[in-house]
Amino acid sequence: MQWAFIKSFSPYHNIKRDSRYPPVLFYTATSDDRVGPVQARKMAAKMQDMGYRNTWFFENIEGGHGGSADYRQTAFRYALTYEFLWNELK
Repeated sequence: MQWAFIKSFSPYHNIKRDSRYPPVLFYTATSDDRVGPVQARKMAAKMQDMGYRNTWFFENIEGGHGGSADYRQTAFRYALTYEFLWNELK
C-alpha cells in the first residue's frame, strides 16, 4: 500500500519517454552517508538512456552529504553549476 503511494510521485518511476523536460544537473558524492549516490546515478542514467541529451551528472568521490570535502571541491562544484546554467540558459 505504501509503495503504491510513493510510486505515484517518484520522479524515477514517473519519467516518460518523449516528454519535454528541462535540462538537469545531478551531482552527488560517493561517500554521502545520508543519501547514497545510487539514486542520482540511476536517474541520470535512465534519462540519458531515454534520449534526454541535456542530462548532466557529476559524482565527487570525496565529500559527504554537502557534496564536497574542501573549499577547492566546493569551488569546482560551483563552477560546474555555473557552467551548466550558462550553457542551458543562454
